[in-house]
Amino acid sequence: MPDQPDPKVQKEFLDALKKMMEQAEIRIEPQPDKARAGDEDKTESQSRERLRFHLKPKEIKKYLDRFVIRQDEAKKVLATAICDHYNHISNCKGPGQCRDYTKQNILMLGPTGVGKTYLIRSASELIGVPFVKADATKFSETGYVGGDVEDLVRDLVHRAEGDLALAECGMIYLDEIDKIAGASNLQGRDVSGAGVQRGLLKIMEETEVSLRNPQDIQSQLQAMLEYQQKGKISRPSINTRHILFMVSGAFDRLPGIIERRQKAAPIGFKFSSTPEFQKQDLLRRARTEDFIEYGFEPEFIGRLPVRVVCDSLNAEDLYLILTSSEGSILKQYREAFQAYGIEMQTEDAALWAIAERAASEGTGARGLATICEKIFRDFKYELPSSRSKVFTLTPKMADFPKEALDHLLREERKERAQKVREEIRSFEENFFEKHGIRIEFQALAVESILAKVLEEGADTSALLEKLFLNYPYGLGLIQKRKPCGKFILTREAVSRPSTVLEGWIKEAYENKMPDSF
Repeated sequence: MPDQPDPKVQKEFLDALKKMMEQAEIRIEPQPDKARAGDEDKTESQSRERLRFHLKPKEIKKYLDRFVIRQDEAKKVLATAICDHYNHISNCKGPGQCRDYTKQNILMLGPTGVGKTYLIRSASELIGVPFVKADATKFSETGYVGGDVEDLVRDLVHRAEGDLALAECGMIYLDEIDKIAGASNLQGRDVSGAGVQRGLLKIMEETEVSLRNPQDIQSQLQAMLEYQQKGKISRPSINTRHILFMVSGAFDRLPGIIERRQKAAPIGFKFSSTPEFQKQDLLRRARTEDFIEYGFEPEFIGRLPVRVVCDSLNAEDLYLILTSSEGSILKQYREAFQAYGIEMQTEDAALWAIAERAASEGTGARGLATICEKIFRDFKYELPSSRSKVFTLTPKMADFPKEALDHLLREERKERAQKVREEIRSFEENFFEKHGIRIEFQALAVESILAKVLEEGADTSALLEKLFLNYPYGLGLIQKRKPCGKFILTREAVSRPSTVLEGWIKEAYENKMPDSF
C-alpha cells in the first residue's frame, strides 16, 4: 500500500496554496449545504412543487407576443415544447419513471437579431426557471483550450442561487451552434466541432455533472481544505435529465445543401418569391440528412427533435418593435431622458425613418440599437445641462441628428435669452418700487448679464440681487448729494459693480458728479 501523506507536509502545502489564492484575491468558502451531494431535501417531488407549472401553450405565446414581434411559428413551437417538457416534469412520480419521454430540445434557425434569445429568456422568466445563454464557439472538447460545456450546467446552479432542484429544471441556450459543425482543427487534438458536439450530447441527454470543475484550481483547493477538515471529499453534482436545451444558428450554408438535394429529386421545384423568402422556405424544408451534411453528428442532431425557422425582420417589423414591444429600445431612451426631467415625444414619420435605416443594417432588431445610439448620443450629453424639458423626435432629427440638436439648442437659447431680458426689465421695475430709484441697463450690460446667466446656468433675479446688493444704499447716498432721475448701468457696472459704485459715491462727495450717471 502507498504511504500515507505526511500530515505536516500536507498542512504546509495547503497553507501555501491558501496563501497563494488569497494573494490572487480569491475567497475560499465552504460550498453551501444546498449544493452538496446526497442532499435528500432536493428531490424531484420538491422540484415539481417548486415549479408549479400550470400554463397552456396559448398562454405562453400570448405572453411572448408582448416582447417579440412576429415569429408566430417560433412562438407556437416554443410554447408547445415548453409545455410538454414541464408538464412531463410535473407528472414524473419519482426517479426511474421518466425514461420513455423524449426531451423536447429545440433547434432554432434564423438570422441574427430576430428575437431568438429574447424569446427563450422571456419564457424562462414567465416559468420561473434559471436561464443560461452562451455562444457555442467558446467551448472546446476538453476544456483546456476553450470553455467546458459542463460549465453551462454549473452556471445554472449559480443563476438558481444554489437551488439544485430549480437548476435541474432550467434552460440552456447555445447560439451560433452552426459554427461548430465538423472539426475545425484537423492537426492534433480536436478542440471544437465534432468534439464539442460529443460533449454537448452527453449533457443534453441525462448525466451527472460535478459542481466542481476539475480544471478549476479554486475547486481543487476547496476539495483539499474539505478533506483536511472532514477527512473526506464530497462530490456535489447536478442531474441534467430535466434541463431543456435550445440551440440556434444562422446556418448560412444550409439552404445550398437543401437546394442541391431538392434538385437531385425526381421532381424539381421553382421559387417565385424573393431571395430572402427563398432562403427561409428552404430552411423549413431541412431534414436530418441536411444537418449531417452540414457537419453535425447524427446523434447530436437527433437530440434536437423540435426545429423551427425564425423569419428575418423588415422595416415594418422594426417599426412595430419600436411602437408595440414592451422591450422597445425607444422605451429605454425615454427613461434615460426622464432621469433628467426631460420628456421625449415622437413623430410617427421619425419612427419609420429609424426602422428603415435599421433594416438596411441587416442585423435585425440590433440595428435599432445601432441607429438610436447614433441619433441620441449627443442629445444625451447636451440636453441634461440645458433647460430643455421636452423635445420631439422628428424625421430631420433621425436623418441629421447633429444639425437637429444644434437647432434645438439655438432655439432653446433664444427662448432663454428672451426670458432673461424680460427678467432684467422686471428687476429694474422692482428696484424702483422697492427703493424709489430708477435704474436702466445699457444694451451691452444686458448682453453681459445674459452671458453670465447662460454660462453659469444661474437664476437671473438671484444673480442681479447678488451683483447689485449694495446699490440701493450707495445710490441713495448719491441721490442725497445730487438728485438724479435715472442711473444708467453699463457693462462695466455688471463686471465690476462694487468698483463702479464706489467711484460714483466718491465723485458725488467731491462735487465732481457728472450731470447724469
